[in-house]
Amino acid sequence: MRDRDLRHADPQGRASLRLAAIATVCASAVAVSGCNQADGPAFWRRGDTAAANACPRPQSVTGSEFNAQEAGLRHLRRAAFRGDFFAQLELGSRYAALRATDKNIEDPIESAVWTGMALANDEGYAPINRVDRSGVFGGLRSVSRYDDCRAWERHVAYQRLDSQLSRMTMEEQGQVRDRIIYVLSTQDAEGFRTLARLHDALYGPFGEPQDNQQAREAWGRRAGNQPTPQREGYPAAVSLFPRNDVDAYLYNYLAVQTGDVGAYVLLKDFERSSPSRSRYGAFVEAKARQWVPPYEFYPNEAPASGVPFSDESRPRGDAYEYALGRMTELPFIHVGRALRYLGVTETVAEAPNALSARQIQTLEAMLGHNMESRLSALEMVRAIQLAAVNGSSEAQLVLAVMYSEGIGVPPDYARAFHWYAQADKQGSPEAKFAMSTYFALGVAGVADQDKADAVALRIDSALAGFGPSASRLQAVLAQVSRSQRR
Repeated sequence: MRDRDLRHADPQGRASLRLAAIATVCASAVAVSGCNQADGPAFWRRGDTAAANACPRPQSVTGSEFNAQEAGLRHLRRAAFRGDFFAQLELGSRYAALRATDKNIEDPIESAVWTGMALANDEGYAPINRVDRSGVFGGLRSVSRYDDCRAWERHVAYQRLDSQLSRMTMEEQGQVRDRIIYVLSTQDAEGFRTLARLHDALYGPFGEPQDNQQAREAWGRRAGNQPTPQREGYPAAVSLFPRNDVDAYLYNYLAVQTGDVGAYVLLKDFERSSPSRSRYGAFVEAKARQWVPPYEFYPNEAPASGVPFSDESRPRGDAYEYALGRMTELPFIHVGRALRYLGVTETVAEAPNALSARQIQTLEAMLGHNMESRLSALEMVRAIQLAAVNGSSEAQLVLAVMYSEGIGVPPDYARAFHWYAQADKQGSPEAKFAMSTYFALGVAGVADQDKADAVALRIDSALAGFGPSASRLQAVLAQVSRSQRR
């Protein structure tokens, strides 16, 4: 049809011609752009090869680095803990030992953790350049490949994660889930909001929008939620985080507790999104007061001949900085006892200058920190935490006091009570006395007031020989005797 005839054609006719032209171009370009009617153009499907579709990486990340492996992993972990999408992807690849030089650090659980973190990271799916895709015949010109290569990376990440999880036991899958929860809990409001989306059925499997292409692929769906005939989805990856309103509400509530205003808006939106959700308020509030992360700090195990899984979370905000600054108030002998328990020293150091450079480096190596030969306030906290996690009742008691008083760590009565309880299980009379005080006074949401439990714990503490408890018990008994004589 000539241009003059096209101009005078009816609108429906022009629309039909336009659609026919688009279909012709799409058919001729299908080998290049992966065009399909259900999901639209998939620009990243250029031969389905990583070389053609993966996002580029700097040489410092992609180099062999065999002699600098530990330094490279530390760098990646620091970036990954801060939420760097590509660092998380790269860590997932490293621990999957896709390269021969990474065989010594191979660990499927750790690989699954960082692959899952990347999938939950909105840096991987939030559109950046998709606002202008209107090239010739509409939507076929790629302004930038940034969105497309990230979609490819998430497509591959879902495949890898599903394959890894399907070969794990339930216990191993639980470790993956708990580590992801811990890392996100160190990211304050943003991390808790991500955890809320992971448990909210209104979002995709890893908190992305439900219409996200990789989310539909993971579910085994196409546009309009129609089943995909050639693919069954990724059931192991999809089921890693069970969906339920209580947990979604809990993490939204914990995000609000950080003081984030946006989190409050999202919580109210969550409550209004379903008639039944607002009823969970009182129950979730009580649960939130008792919530503690799955780990005190990131598990620092390492594969044989490998590098420790260092915890690269850092103090966040004034509360953390202030608490670390108060570490000078804690007698150093407690740190010294923790170091002796861990085997770093043979005797108890009573001051920081009593430690040699080699001893400090030994602790830094255990924590996966840089060898600076200078004991920082954070490393003092980590030493006590590490001893507590590994079973030192004395360190557990000290850590409980630190959480009670806000020394080294921000005040957290739930964590304090947790560590008092752990020390109590090992027979610590001081821990029994502290717990009796919790029950005597009552700490809202953590330990409700219970005079009977308070007296029982105080008696146990006194029988174990703890002085303050014994004197307090004598006063209670004297009061009971006076009341009986009346």
